[in-house]
Amino acid sequence: MKAKILMLLLFLAPILANAQQQFPVYFDSNKHDLKKTESARLQKWMDANQDVKIVAINGYTDEDGSLGHNDSLAQRRVSTIYKVISGKIKIREDFKTRSFGELHEHSKNKAENRKAVIYYIEAKDIPRENEILGIQPEKAPEPQKRIVTYPERITVDNPDGTKSEYKLDVEFMRQMTNATKGDKLTIANLNFVINTFAIVPESRSKLYELLLVLQRNPNLRIDIQGHLCCSPKDHTDLSTKRAKAIYQFLVMNEIEKSRLSYKGLGTTAPLFPIPEKSETERAANRRVEIEILGN
Repeated sequence: MKAKILMLLLFLAPILANAQQQFPVYFDSNKHDLKKTESARLQKWMDANQDVKIVAINGYTDEDGSLGHNDSLAQRRVSTIYKVISGKIKIREDFKTRSFGELHEHSKNKAENRKAVIYYIEAKDIPRENEILGIQPEKAPEPQKRIVTYPERITVDNPDGTKSEYKLDVEFMRQMTNATKGDKLTIANLNFVINTFAIVPESRSKLYELLLVLQRNPNLRIDIQGHLCCSPKDHTDLSTKRAKAIYQFLVMNEIEKSRLSYKGLGTTAPLFPIPEKSETERAANRRVEIEILGN
């Protein structure tokens, strides 16, 4: 048979295992009121320990009487001590009382079994309170990633009433979805009519890839960055105009402006030194990148 236990959250085993400080208060047989001598002892302890922190109080009885009676008596002894110290000594918020009745290791001297024991931590150890009590910090739950799916093809209505079907780069859209703040992604195969900011028809699918990602990830914010090749200077600010063309497409399709920004970097951030040595290098420098500003 187990003694009835009243608990306010804190499990006692770590307390005993870590040998917290203890202060016992003794009672007369079958009594839960404090004797004058014990009341004075308790007050003296309180006066000398204003800066400690109480983590538990346990109540005990001797073996005389029934189990139920002893368990109730042990709990009343705990309550007596708690009423005296409450508001005067710091007590842990998840403080627990526990009554053992006669179910504890008895001393041969019965008077030593009729007691309530205060378990406490000294002021110098309070910063290490949870460590001492063996309480592990709760792990924050790992954020669950949203599962976002994308189509491999999309059909869109054109202004002239016709429809166009585009094959989409699902892998790029996934990369953009899973990117974190500060990441940069190059929009591959996004090409413009030479010396203009007009996107060639074969590259329009890239615009819809951006649009779909932004539509399905409402917290995503991006910066659109244009880059040029070949000439050391961007005389007509063409890189900005190309970045702006993508920005305007997204805004026209109801992506909030607060989620978008754009800029042209000309040839200030080439992947290969200028002048480039080959068309491969020129194509690599002539690009649009997306920088993730937040998600």
